[in-house]
Amino acid sequence: MEKTVLAFGEVLWDILPSGTVLGGAPFNFIYRVNSLGETGLMVSRLGRDELGRKAHEQIIQSGLDTRFIRWDGELPTGTVEVSFDEQNNPDYFIVPDVAYDRIEITEQLLDAASAADCICFGTLSQRAAQSRRTIERLLKESAKGLKLLDINLRKQCYSLETVVSSLEKADVLKLNEDEARELGKMLDISHDGIPEFCTQIMDKWSIEQCLVTLAEKGAFAASDDGRQVYVPGYKVKLADSLGSGDAFTAGFVHKTLRGESLAAACEFGNVVGAIVATQTGATAAVGQSDIDRFLQEDVERIVHPEFQNSVNL
Repeated sequence: MEKTVLAFGEVLWDILPSGTVLGGAPFNFIYRVNSLGETGLMVSRLGRDELGRKAHEQIIQSGLDTRFIRWDGELPTGTVEVSFDEQNNPDYFIVPDVAYDRIEITEQLLDAASAADCICFGTLSQRAAQSRRTIERLLKESAKGLKLLDINLRKQCYSLETVVSSLEKADVLKLNEDEARELGKMLDISHDGIPEFCTQIMDKWSIEQCLVTLAEKGAFAASDDGRQVYVPGYKVKLADSLGSGDAFTAGFVHKTLRGESLAAACEFGNVVGAIVATQTGATAAVGQSDIDRFLQEDVERIVHPEFQNSVNL
């Protein structure tokens, strides 16, 4: 039975050296969730401009429901300039004062939030007051849904206030290794190791699960019942890493909502993220046949140094 997943926040155009690609972490995530067989609902706002029209057309072509993507007659559609370092890791300049900064509440949206099995939200879409008020209301309305915070600490697009407020509302926290280090400094949490960081975060904010993605070295996850899981990464030919973390989150949510274990959800997310890293852009298609073929291949694994002694390959 399909689960309903709602993603709140930015739909924007990634302006890459190789061209312009539709993206935004919530959009990348919900596209992937929808492609895995769930009902993905994107909550965002586009400008009434050429980029907005093209984005809307592409969202429809991707198979996503557009009922919660609204139009703004004043602010432009979001854009971000993306550059890559020598290791193909992305850096971003995110244009401020755009349409997704003022996502509005509607009764239909409140009803959807109350019925959703999962709501995924981040910090970028909370940089402006109106969108921040909207996501706070939606999370309050959601009594049964899993609330996943994909924190995405982008330069000049978050504050200590929004980070703490988001942690207070989340059931699951997902972040990458750099963000874990930065968050630890912000919140005065010791970073003697990734497991210790996750334990302290869960204890302080009553978070049920903490997920730390480790790029090509896999992912670590911990839950408030004491379970800890590390899954090594896959050595693949990297096209770019854009969207691979969002794909991990989508795979994790897909398996979690279907009752799979923490380890199984992390491993599946790891597989989907690795496949996306072999493609250009964040929303290239990944079908079940691609996943099956990847699993049948004997792909070399990459182990994070912190977990060398805890993995048997």
